[in-house]
Amino acid sequence: MAQDIEEGWYDPETSTFGDRIAGAREAGGMSQSELARRLGVRLTTLRGWEDDRAEPRANKLQMMAGLLNVSLVWLLNGVGEGAPTPTDDSAADIAATLNEMRALRSQMTQMADRMGLLEKRLRQALKDTE
Repeated sequence: MAQDIEEGWYDPETSTFGDRIAGAREAGGMSQSELARRLGVRLTTLRGWEDDRAEPRANKLQMMAGLLNVSLVWLLNGVGEGAPTPTDDSAADIAATLNEMRALRSQMTQMADRMGLLEKRLRQALKDTE
């Protein structure tokens, strides 16, 4: 199942033109503003392309394919040389999440112990005032 998803990540049935622009841009480590600047277009224009609300002219399309290091045909229809499929870092994410949970549990235990001591002091202070 995961292999099917990987193989079809950018094919025409699963991705749009905007998906391929965004995927290639991210694979190239570029922000939207950087790509827009390098193409000589406004950020809102690039966002419109990535959101599939507009399409670039032929000269910008060719420039974009070169900047993103993908073929023009792939950019248009998802066939040919394109951006690499995003990797699945789920194991690393799970380990990081577990480590964070352990740290939080430790902090919570320390805080619960401290709250217990404070409660004990307050009870003692109430007894002393009676």
